[in-house]
Amino acid sequence: MHGFADDNMSLAELAQTVLDYSRERLELDPVPLDRTLTPAQLQEQAGQTITRDGLGGQQAMDLFAEVLAPACLSVDHPRYLSFIPCAPTEAAAMFDLVVGASSIYAGSWLEGSGAVYAENQALRWIADLVGLPESAGGVFVPGGTIGNLSALVAARAEARRTAAPGQRPFRVATTHGAHSSIQSACDVMDAELTTVEPDERGRLTGERLREVLLANGPETYFAVVATAGTTNFGIVDDLESVAQVCRELGIWFHVDGAYGGAGLAAPSVRHLYAGIEQCDSFIVDPHKWLFAPFDCCALIYRNPAAARNAHTQHAGYLDVLTEATDWNPTDYSVGLTRRARGLPFWFSLATHGTQAYSDSVEQTLRVAAFAEAEVARRDDLELVGERFLSVLVFRRKGWAAADYQAWSDRILDEEFAFVVPTNHDGETLARFAIVNPQTTTEDIVAILDSMG
Repeated sequence: MHGFADDNMSLAELAQTVLDYSRERLELDPVPLDRTLTPAQLQEQAGQTITRDGLGGQQAMDLFAEVLAPACLSVDHPRYLSFIPCAPTEAAAMFDLVVGASSIYAGSWLEGSGAVYAENQALRWIADLVGLPESAGGVFVPGGTIGNLSALVAARAEARRTAAPGQRPFRVATTHGAHSSIQSACDVMDAELTTVEPDERGRLTGERLREVLLANGPETYFAVVATAGTTNFGIVDDLESVAQVCRELGIWFHVDGAYGGAGLAAPSVRHLYAGIEQCDSFIVDPHKWLFAPFDCCALIYRNPAAARNAHTQHAGYLDVLTEATDWNPTDYSVGLTRRARGLPFWFSLATHGTQAYSDSVEQTLRVAAFAEAEVARRDDLELVGERFLSVLVFRRKGWAAADYQAWSDRILDEEFAFVVPTNHDGETLARFAIVNPQTTTEDIVAILDSMG
């Protein structure tokens, strides 16, 4: 680009440097876990990176490769089992380079029809897994927080459009196990979140949901949020009974499957999701358990027109878009500007086929089942809660919070594994989140052995 020439490198040389690094990173086997550095350490090792005249492409690339990248944990490491990891396929990761280099604006059909067409086919595969009708559709957004917020904005707009005169629904119902983004969305929307006591398995159920809705007045609610795979325990709510209550009382039924929705691709656990086909909106993050790079959340609506009514932005310069009948992704979520973040996921799906995705999800479930059995086999360990999907929570008998933290810090400092403790009902516990098909049973054994 004019004005941004590198006096030390040609464009071809810079491109080769970047591509060489990318190829070498993708070919690493094993992938290094790496470690976090302190601000003082980074200041010492990296120093001032932004200068008047620039460092030049080669020096900047060397700085990233030798200092900055090793100071970032590799979330695709097979023993990265904290939070919800990200393990993109090589095809998806490589295609992210293509998306960045292609200067595609994917907010409208007018400007990005090819990208939108491809993204919509990837969304259709997910919609089919859910069981939504052919008329369903949506958009890829940055993550589950924006996906949940966008769905709830559409739900509220639809509820208020159809409410009786003088009524303005302002409540959302869910359980304590729901993702923190639901509370965040309610805070942003100035909505009231009411929680329903879960059943003995930790699930939201229709019976208990109905009691809360009737006690507070169902007309005051604009959405119920069920979770298909909670982040902490992987619990799948009783979607069938929740859907029935939502239909009965005329309330929008949203399913947060940011992590666990990927399990829909696995026949062995598909029964856990019975009733999900009745949802009004649904999210799943392909960057969690569907092997796409950050950031990629699929948001799908049963009735996209309701979302378009809520989200379409109006301005004189946008009339050429808003007055057309084209499918414009920005009509279906918060935000106008968007990159084609669904394309790396689409490219990997198109490259490998959907069966490979089902097989890979099943592989992680087999490793999770092994981990469950291995924990149960060891006298010094004890399972906590039921394993629904690929998250496992357990305690090390005799350990206090400081013991869990010391163990977690040690295995990270050794660049062996990244397993941070979690908290449940005031107790510190160990937790595995297994979403990487390269995580093996040997990895599980080695990590458990490290607990002493």
